[in-house]
Amino acid sequence: MVDIREVPEADIDRALELAYLVFHDRPEKEARERHHALLRHCARIGAYDGDALVGFMAAHDFRLSVPGADLPCPGVTFVSVAPTHRRRGVLTGLMGELLRGAGAAGSPIAALWASEAAIYGRFGYGAATQGVTIEIDSTRPLALRIAPDRRPLRLVDPEDALAVVGPYHEAARSVRAGRPTRDPERWREAWLCEQDEEDGELSPPRIIVLGDPGEPVAGYVLYRTKPESAGSEAGPVRAPGLVRVEELEADTPAVAAALWECLASLDLTGRVRAWGRPVDDPLLHFAADRDQVRVTGAHPALWLRLIDVRAALTARSWAAPVELVLELTDVRLPANSGRHRLKAGPAGAVYEPAGQSPDLSLDVRELAACYLGGTRAAELVAAGLVAEHTPGAAAALDAALGTGLLPHTSDEF
Repeated sequence: MVDIREVPEADIDRALELAYLVFHDRPEKEARERHHALLRHCARIGAYDGDALVGFMAAHDFRLSVPGADLPCPGVTFVSVAPTHRRRGVLTGLMGELLRGAGAAGSPIAALWASEAAIYGRFGYGAATQGVTIEIDSTRPLALRIAPDRRPLRLVDPEDALAVVGPYHEAARSVRAGRPTRDPERWREAWLCEQDEEDGELSPPRIIVLGDPGEPVAGYVLYRTKPESAGSEAGPVRAPGLVRVEELEADTPAVAAALWECLASLDLTGRVRAWGRPVDDPLLHFAADRDQVRVTGAHPALWLRLIDVRAALTARSWAAPVELVLELTDVRLPANSGRHRLKAGPAGAVYEPAGQSPDLSLDVRELAACYLGGTRAAELVAAGLVAEHTPGAAAALDAALGTGLLPHTSDEF
């Protein structure tokens, strides 16, 4: 039987070796050092079989933007179980301890990115945000339906980027739900590090901001580039390179248009690829030629877990009045289960036990998917995942949960 307990700092290297074993990874020395530094700042839970570390899980100390609020939210990462101890309850023990500890510390929600999406639903996580990959053919000027903002663009040294764009990013978090905080360490290690961990051919990060010098930043883009080559009978031929967009933030559509136009005009490049953009990215509307600007992929992004359903529901804001009885199932955290009346609206929310027949019956996983406004309960009814006992109940819940912009984050962790 394994023992679930805190992993001391002295065991971080052992935890990393377990993670590298599980993920079939052999990172270079610099990446290992970054991982070690990251885990020093995380909560760490291990499964020990005697002296052997056979399971590991860490959690970032995040806060997450939710509609109308900013909540403590552990960001689960480095989930690893030794191949010798799979299917023996190790992951269940680790996750149970993490949720117990987070709840005791006052975190009503937790989040993760799923490398294996089939696993985490059974622990009550629902896919709460979606991301799309957008590609621009930049072998010709970007065709736009709106006029770009013509205020100056300027490059920012990565050494100065945190001071310049960090406050802008923090302010922008409240505009869309689903965005975790970034402390200076995370900015440096995950966003501004010299070498990209997944593709060593990419350039160091480049940062362009828009706005008159001395005035507040109106938007920024963080990107990397790499040359691309194509083979021929005569040997390798240099082909137009790639611009990989890491993040683009803008005050207005005109600012966004200026930044996209700049990216598409970079010399010696022929393609712009932006992974993890919001589904409702304005670019997809103000691009004049959708053959030039294409969505090439879509994926679930942030997976959310409601640890304390009452605290989570009463903390967020509500777009419209709603009064429903929800019959909730939560096999991992039974205190959340049962029938509760949700009475919510722009003035706030009350969530309390109820004896009446339910309007909707659902699992905590489905409620988590809907919580940020990124998944519609009516779609889950149509999929057979939520039972609607009162006609129109799902639509009423969707209207109350709705947000002006879809929840979104590109902060993979």
